[in-house]
Amino acid sequence: MKKVVLASLLSAAALIPFAVQPVAFGQAAGGVQMSQEEYAKYQACNTATAPAQMASPCEDYLKAFPNSAVKVDALQKLLYAYSQTGDDAKALDAADRLLAIDPQNLRALTMEVYYRQKAADALTDPAAKAAALDKVATYAQTGLNATKPKDTSDADFAAMKAATQQTFTSAIAEDDLAKKDNAGAIAAIKTEIDAHEPETEKPSPVLNDVYVLAQAYYTSTPPDYLNCAWYATRVANFAPEPYKTQANQLGSYCYTKYHGSKDGYDAMQTSVKTNLDPPAGFLDGIKPAPKPEDIVSNLISTTPDLATLALSDKEFVLQYGKQEDADKVFNTVKGKAVEIPNAVVTAATADQLQVSVSDDAVQSKTADFTFNMKTPLTKVPAVGDKVTLDGTYASYTQKPLMITMSDASVVPAKGAKPPVHHTTTTHHPSGH
Repeated sequence: MKKVVLASLLSAAALIPFAVQPVAFGQAAGGVQMSQEEYAKYQACNTATAPAQMASPCEDYLKAFPNSAVKVDALQKLLYAYSQTGDDAKALDAADRLLAIDPQNLRALTMEVYYRQKAADALTDPAAKAAALDKVATYAQTGLNATKPKDTSDADFAAMKAATQQTFTSAIAEDDLAKKDNAGAIAAIKTEIDAHEPETEKPSPVLNDVYVLAQAYYTSTPPDYLNCAWYATRVANFAPEPYKTQANQLGSYCYTKYHGSKDGYDAMQTSVKTNLDPPAGFLDGIKPAPKPEDIVSNLISTTPDLATLALSDKEFVLQYGKQEDADKVFNTVKGKAVEIPNAVVTAATADQLQVSVSDDAVQSKTADFTFNMKTPLTKVPAVGDKVTLDGTYASYTQKPLMITMSDASVVPAKGAKPPVHHTTTTHHPSGH
C-alpha cells in the first residue's frame, strides 16, 4: 500500500490458495444426459490431469457444446489450467466467461481480483491506476458479499469464504489507500485480521496486511502513531528477515514520534507477542511527547549560545520555532560551511541536489536540504543514493522546511568525515 510498503511476505501461489482446484466432473455430470459425441469430448476435458493438457480439450468441449449442463464445471477446470500454466490473459478471460453465467463464483472472482490487481499495480498513469483499482475493488466487494450456492454445503462455502477473504480485503484496502480513504482501509483490514488471528503469528498474506494496517495508521491525517507502532511491532515479532527489521524500524519510529523517546517501547514489544490488538487502556498509558513549540521555547531559553546547538536541534527550531527564534538560530550558521554525511538524494541534476537529512525527512522521503553545486557534477547521483556533501548555509524557508546551501560539492566516499548531525525525532533540549 502504495503504500509505503513492506516487501511482500507472500508468493503468487499464497495469494490464491483456494482460487481454483480441479473439479470432480464425474460427480458434477451425474444424471446429465449426453450424446456419445458430447460424452467423448467431456471425458477428454474431465480426465486431463496436467494443467498444460487440460486447456485444449476443455476449450474444445465448450466450443462444441456452449450450453452444456456442466458448463460451470468445465470453465472452472479451464480456469485452473490457465492459472497454473501462467497464461494471465486466458485465465482472466476464463474468469470473465465463468462470471457471465455464475456472477458470484468465488473462484472466478478471486482470479479477477488477483490478475486485475497485478495489472493495476503495473500502471504508472495515476488516473488509469485509480480506475483499475476501483474495478478490482468492485470484484472484491462482490466476493465478500457472495451468497452460498444451493448445491454447496455450509462447511465448504465457509471454507471458501475464509480462504478468499484476505485477497478481497487486501484489494479493497489498496483501493481505499490510493484514494486516501485510510479509515476505509483500516476498517477492511481490521475485519480481516480479527477473523484470521492465527495467521498473524507467522509469515502469511494476513501478516502482510497487518503491516499495511500499520502504514494506514501512519499515513492517516493526522497520523495515528500509537496504532502504527503497535501493528508494525506485531509484524516485527513474527516476520522473518529482512521484513522483521523493516517493520521494527516503522514501529520504533512511530512510537518515538508520539512519545518523544523509546522509553517504554520494550513493554509494547512484549505485549504484541500475545495480543493482536492493543489491550484495553494500554495505549492510553503512553504519554505524548511535548509539543514542538514547547520544546523550541525551552531549547531557546536554556541554551546560552545558540551556535552550539546540534544540527538536528537547529533544524528543529527552523521548522517549528517562532519566526524570530528561527531567524536567530539560522543567523548562527548563515555563511558558514558544513559537511553533511549520509544525505539521501530525493532529486538530482548536475547543478543541484535535493536531499533528506533529518530522520523525519528520510522516513517521509522528502527533501529538507537543497545543495546548489559550486560546479556542475560530472556524475549525477541517483534518487535514493546516500552522499556526503559540503556547502555553505545560504537561506531557509520554514513551511515546508527547506535549507538552501550554496557553493556545494560532493565529498568522495573515502574522504568522508564523521557525522555531524543527529536525529530530530527523539531530540530534547537536554540531549544535544
